[in-house]
Amino acid sequence: MGAMSVRTPSSEPTEPTVPTEVPAAHRAGFACFVGRPNAGKSTLTNALVGQKVAITADQPQTTRHTVRGIVHRPDAQLILVDTPGLHKPRTLLGERLNDVVRTTWAEVDVIGFCLPANEKLGPGDRFIAKELAAIKKTPKIAIVTKTDLVEGRALAEQLIAIDQLGRELGFEWAEIVPVSAVADQQVGLLADLLVPLLPEGPALYPEGDLTDEPEQVMIAELIREAALEGVRDELPHSIAVVVEEMIPREDRPADKPLLDIHAFVYIERPSQKGIIIGPKGKRLKDVGIKSRKQIEALLGTPVFLDLHVKVAKDWQRDPRQLRKLGF
Repeated sequence: MGAMSVRTPSSEPTEPTVPTEVPAAHRAGFACFVGRPNAGKSTLTNALVGQKVAITADQPQTTRHTVRGIVHRPDAQLILVDTPGLHKPRTLLGERLNDVVRTTWAEVDVIGFCLPANEKLGPGDRFIAKELAAIKKTPKIAIVTKTDLVEGRALAEQLIAIDQLGRELGFEWAEIVPVSAVADQQVGLLADLLVPLLPEGPALYPEGDLTDEPEQVMIAELIREAALEGVRDELPHSIAVVVEEMIPREDRPADKPLLDIHAFVYIERPSQKGIIIGPKGKRLKDVGIKSRKQIEALLGTPVFLDLHVKVAKDWQRDPRQLRKLGF
């Protein structure tokens, strides 16, 4: 087997770099994280940006919108595109999510393929790697996620298997980087390796912007994340949230503003309504409390959150309903 470029903590340069007289050109561009569902893409996006911009959950297939997280550095601006996990679609929603992934791959400057350290390579990984092999020009980095969950030997075996996977499919990884977003291991190194693969150019977003997602979409995602907690077995993909309106409360003093947010939680069948609402409305109340705190942290203002549950029959398979719910 030929030489393999793997970035581990011990392989980081220790020699002090000699400053050159010519400053490095500023770079700006798009990086896309791909991988099968639940490979750690959203958690990694949040760790790199330093703030929650992508929904994360224990169950796969929770990301439905292309979320861009923006990493500002003196030498570069790295815009992270977080896509749904590529998977074998069983519904019209699934097919549309896959189309989003492929369109995104064609438009970015570098692709990071996330592979969990604690799971052996499977058919889903090979399926994605085969699709990546067809994209000739875009550099590809293999990102081994969740390294905090494995011992050194298991990690080494995974690194070799990933290197081998690229060779079998006729391409070479630009880098293979083990990271743990949860333990904050090598996240900064990953950014250092992504930046040189971006084109030279000025910043594309204003300093301070962390995402280009509309606030209403982010709020809907925070509500959906809270609603998914505790019902992942019963309703993993049946929940959609739409924020109908956000209005500042009238007659409030300037130093005590209040934002009224009215949102609908949509489910597919009447039988699911009781699961979401819970006994005497307790579950829905908990969802409201948890998501309101996160919304207030996001917006920096007190919020009154009004949640209602509605049935949208078989919305994942209905083109008209998918459009209405933003897909």
